[in-house]
Amino acid sequence: MFEFELPERFRRYVPLAVWLVVALVILAIPLKIISYGYLPGDDALRHCAKAVSGKPWTEILVLNSSYRLDHNLGWHALLGFVHRATGWDAEGLVILCVVGLFIVANAALWPWLKRPEAWLVALLASMIVSDLPQRLLLGRPFALTIAALMIILFVAQKSRPGRKNFILFTALITFAILFHGVWYLWLLPVAAFLFAGEFQWALLLAGAWLAGTALAALLTGHPADYLSQAVTMMVGAFGQHATSRTEVTEFQPFAGDILAVVIVGALVLLRFFLKPAAVPFARSPAFWLMCGCWMLAFRIGRFWEDFGWPALMVLMVTEVEFLFLAKFSADSAKRLLLTLILAAAAFLAVTSDWNSRYTKNLTWQFLSVAEHPELEGWLPADGGILYAADMGIFYQTFYKNPNANWRYILGYEPALMPPDDFATYHSIHWNNGDAKAYLPWVEKMKPADRLVINGGGDDRPNIPQLEWFYGVSGLWIGRLPGNTFHLVTPR
Repeated sequence: MFEFELPERFRRYVPLAVWLVVALVILAIPLKIISYGYLPGDDALRHCAKAVSGKPWTEILVLNSSYRLDHNLGWHALLGFVHRATGWDAEGLVILCVVGLFIVANAALWPWLKRPEAWLVALLASMIVSDLPQRLLLGRPFALTIAALMIILFVAQKSRPGRKNFILFTALITFAILFHGVWYLWLLPVAAFLFAGEFQWALLLAGAWLAGTALAALLTGHPADYLSQAVTMMVGAFGQHATSRTEVTEFQPFAGDILAVVIVGALVLLRFFLKPAAVPFARSPAFWLMCGCWMLAFRIGRFWEDFGWPALMVLMVTEVEFLFLAKFSADSAKRLLLTLILAAAAFLAVTSDWNSRYTKNLTWQFLSVAEHPELEGWLPADGGILYAADMGIFYQTFYKNPNANWRYILGYEPALMPPDDFATYHSIHWNNGDAKAYLPWVEKMKPADRLVINGGGDDRPNIPQLEWFYGVSGLWIGRLPGNTFHLVTPR
């Protein structure tokens, strides 16, 4: 079958056919996953709900005095524009984010690839041994940072430093920082270029980082606050926890991705046998960035997920492209057949609903009177506060009630809470959800407030100061006894 040769008049269409196959499978993957009814579980919900609400975080969350500015200001401005222009609700915006950001991240290197099917190999490998493709389906703007990072690493090994690349890198970093907000982590690729001995590239990237950071900050209209807020959040996110156990999941350490080490070993063997005309790994910034982030992830796992794995994918694409260029002519039937096989494998691997990873949300029951009329009177009243120690409750409830006139004690980052509320939150997690740890919140509750705690139907919280209602599956809602408040219809 692989010895089959196309007639001469069809051979010239093979390169175009390959591009179309790769493009179609990258488009089909997120559309297929959305067709399951998939919803991401965290930040995409709050990003889109905030865009629909049109309110600042000070009207959504109970915040401490260190909060000054939204660190995703550009992303929320873009989503808000789309909402106003199209009328899409939070669900429509989430679908746009999931599909659009997955395509952007997976198409980032295409303009520089001679063999786009090499990307399918990297995508397939990363899906098998990591969760990066699944993370790219979370609809969060860190996908833009990943796309910008991969472009910079790939372009630097294919060209020479110059004005065009400086402009390109500056533009990429500007948009990444404007939408994602994390400007200081761009020091990591700068350091990787230095370790690789690429001093001219390191100087160019450092200049692009400085220019991009300044430009992004100026575009927000609050440059000093925008830059300082990101640092303040970073310090708070890690400095207030006694152990990593109470930190958010993605900030916790990883145990070491041994399969990634195996992949690197395979790339070394491939290079040994092919002897491609490429720089040694020791001179590759992508290699050094991957190694550095692998080590840093033993403290914070996101170093590996957001910077290490994308660097490894750049290495994979580079080496696999050398292999395809050496073994398959551009217009051969073998190339087309191989692309079709890789496309099918990548599609099936990424869209596989293994362990219900894309359909777990179908069993979610939201705290929403529109969906559960029996909750009337059991959600916070006008001006009230929803107390909860689970960020998932905030994400899902805010997503379904973007215009509700109450606030949340816990939002997307515990470090933003007032100090006494953070102490209560930390105590709850430190004591594995013991009822006594909730008492400081119970004592400060007002009639308009509600306390929401995870638990089964037979696990009524042992907090007799409140009356309880098993609102939806897995959630208990507590309010002060004799409460006569009713839910105010969202504006």
